[in-house]
Amino acid sequence: MRYRWSILLLLVVSTASAQKVGSRREVLQAMRKANQYFMKKWPDPGVQIVTNIARPSHIWTRAVYYEGLMALYDVDPEKRYLFYAVDWGNKHQWTPRNGTTDRNADDQCCGQTYIDVFDVFKDSSYIRPIKATMDNMVASDKIDDWHWIDAIQMAMPLFTRLGVLYSDTAYFHKMSEMYHFTKYKHGGNGLYNQEEHLWWRDKDFVPPYKEPNGRNCYWSRGNGWVLAALVRVLTLLPKEEPHRAEYLQDYMDMVKAVVPLQREDGYWNASLHDSTHFGGKEMTGTALFTYGIGWGVRQGLLDKKVYLPVVMKAWNSMVKESLHENGFLGWVQGTGKEPKDGQPVSYDKVPDFEDYGLGAFLLAGSEVYRLVGK
Repeated sequence: MRYRWSILLLLVVSTASAQKVGSRREVLQAMRKANQYFMKKWPDPGVQIVTNIARPSHIWTRAVYYEGLMALYDVDPEKRYLFYAVDWGNKHQWTPRNGTTDRNADDQCCGQTYIDVFDVFKDSSYIRPIKATMDNMVASDKIDDWHWIDAIQMAMPLFTRLGVLYSDTAYFHKMSEMYHFTKYKHGGNGLYNQEEHLWWRDKDFVPPYKEPNGRNCYWSRGNGWVLAALVRVLTLLPKEEPHRAEYLQDYMDMVKAVVPLQREDGYWNASLHDSTHFGGKEMTGTALFTYGIGWGVRQGLLDKKVYLPVVMKAWNSMVKESLHENGFLGWVQGTGKEPKDGQPVSYDKVPDFEDYGLGAFLLAGSEVYRLVGK
């Protein structure tokens, strides 16, 4: 009985603390600071991204940033954000990297922002190429394109957006087929562990592959991508759509799986089940989990008393430990597919790409903004 009351007291204290920390103004200040750093560094959104090679600036890393920017615009409707996105789309003719026959989810991701911009201006030229791209996917019998779980976030919400926009359930049917192939088929028996409710990043990590501690390898950011995708799908998918209940169940199961893995400092490790394998603060997975869990709290799907402290602990830690005074974000793992990639991660290290980490941070902030008091 004493133990039960101790847990209850801790929960009440944690919840009260979480609700007192911060305000909408403070959340917005952090989001603006991080975003301004990036917009100042990249005044021309059409400029190529040069790391080891030059890449066009509408690849997935930048597309995720624009997802975050449009989330910021939703809570802070500054015209300069919107026109930064318009300029980006114009520079790339509102077309995926390799044209309308491109089946790569990473290249299709830009279309999420193209549709966001279309929603404001109703200019069909903004979405004609991405619609043609996704229509080619719908018309094809091929359903095995999403062989890595990041792809679920990059492309699945596009099918939802177009299905709603054109009242065409063919998009919903196609995305369910592709989701199911990834969930149940890729890697032999699927990339989703139906017992542990987490996802292997791709076939390279399904058993017998194990982490050094003998546990399954679940990459934080990879699982964050899936959780974010489910949020973006469930936000718009009609209630009568046959697979909505499955997506919601997967969402709920994932949340329950990741919350106990949160570190004391509010972050999640890059390796969810092995804190000794490149353990330490990692912001991108943390931000995506914050976004996903925060959405569930706001929708009333998750008990606010239980899950709001999780969200606020993560957000406050990111603002305190990752956000530099000039807006740079630290503790961001670079591109890759597993815990060891982009290591070591640190407060000061600049990752190979700065954009997708910021996008995830802005997505998280947009949900926290809606949750905290005015």
